[in-house]
Amino acid sequence: MLSLLLLAAALLAWPQLKQIRRLRPKGKREVVVPKPVWLVVAAVIVYLAAGIGGVIAGAVLAAVIHRNLRQNKRGKALKAATEALSTGLGGVVDELRAGAHPIAAAEGAALDTPAPAGEVLKAAASAARLGGDVERTLRDLRQPLLETATDQLAKAWHVSAKHGVALADVLDATRRDLDEQAAFARQVNARMAGPRASAAVLAALPILGVLLGELSGARPLHVLTGTTAGQFLLVLGALFLAAGLWWTQRITEVKS
Repeated sequence: MLSLLLLAAALLAWPQLKQIRRLRPKGKREVVVPKPVWLVVAAVIVYLAAGIGGVIAGAVLAAVIHRNLRQNKRGKALKAATEALSTGLGGVVDELRAGAHPIAAAEGAALDTPAPAGEVLKAAASAARLGGDVERTLRDLRQPLLETATDQLAKAWHVSAKHGVALADVLDATRRDLDEQAAFARQVNARMAGPRASAAVLAALPILGVLLGELSGARPLHVLTGTTAGQFLLVLGALFLAAGLWWTQRITEVKS
């Protein structure tokens, strides 16, 4: 009870953000609360509600969910970057077949291509303009999202320079390969929608079971938060649930 009273007093004494914003410069009136502060507040609230077992269980689940969300975000960014590079290469190929110089074609396409794909084309154009090794420049380029695609582009440039194959042809082949990879990734992602939905439903079943237990008067929340055995079971259940979420993400994610 004393802890709840102290938490209520802290919330009442929390400074008003509106007055703080007025004291800041006009363009910087947004008050950004650091993430560690939110984590500490969340940990305190969970501790007061569910004890140390709840804190551990929440931390485990939060870490796995954060990892899965980050992987999903990276997958979307990879898809967008690959499609942008394919579109940029299509622009280079069109310019080359229209008679443009490779440097001018790459520079022109780089201007119309969003990052990080535009940076790849810009690096290739800069290396060619300075008389450098385009293949090595592309291989040394640090683009985590486009590492595989950049390596393919470097091989295509190498084939054109060493064997005299028309640059437009090898770049067009690379573009088609990227398109096929993107189409395959979209197909796999669509087919995995069902298993992901099933996994989400299964992950929510333990929570639903606890709620049904509360409605029926069994008081599972009291057991989980108010007893030593319940705290152990809460952590153990969170570990199993986190393992299931991690493994589901692992087997359903589209590999780049």
